[in-house]
Amino acid sequence: MSKLYLVPTPIGNLDDITLRAVKILQQVDGILAEDTRNSGMLLKHLGISKPLFAHHAHNEHHSTAGIIKMLKEGKNLALVSDAGTPAISDPGFLLVRECLKQGLEIECLPGATAFVPALVNSGLPSDRFTFEGFLPHKKGRQTRLQNLQNEERTMIFYESPHRLIKTLEQLGEYLGADRQACVSRELTKMFEENIRGTLAEVLKHYQENPNTIKGEIVLVIAGKE
Repeated sequence: MSKLYLVPTPIGNLDDITLRAVKILQQVDGILAEDTRNSGMLLKHLGISKPLFAHHAHNEHHSTAGIIKMLKEGKNLALVSDAGTPAISDPGFLLVRECLKQGLEIECLPGATAFVPALVNSGLPSDRFTFEGFLPHKKGRQTRLQNLQNEERTMIFYESPHRLIKTLEQLGEYLGADRQACVSRELTKMFEENIRGTLAEVLKHYQENPNTIKGEIVLVIAGKE
């Protein structure tokens, strides 16, 4: 029976690909990629040549039907995102849900994802936490922040460089500027950086060093005591 494999890929350091992930990518009939150019470079690095099919946030509603058809025809496929585990703030959820509806087999491999190392190296409690992903850009943003004011678990967010300062300002406004936080940037890469302190201290650091706000960013915020 054919199967859809969800295959995590490195978030920066290419050595973080697992042996099992390489094996699956070598064996499948095709690879569904968030960006075929990025995935093509990874496959070239691994010495793997497979057909690549685009499956990303802008086409996933339309491409899902074709993927289901390939799976029903007996093809084994792997889904990868540009970095990390598919469906974690990346395309994948809609396809997984449809595969389950159609009775198709799915297997998700363990592997790289950005929020786990960010949580662990933040020094904040990791026994209970909530992953919030990206905050809404406009509609619903204020409501989400208000709903998190009494959250007692450690909170984890993804953020883009051009919105980091605004997000830190708003988190300080809604959660309190004295709330402990950690901003992790470029995890696993050569210029990995972890800035820890209160929200006010972390905000001040980036206001004074705006040129360092680059790359993928994870914010870890302490819950309400």
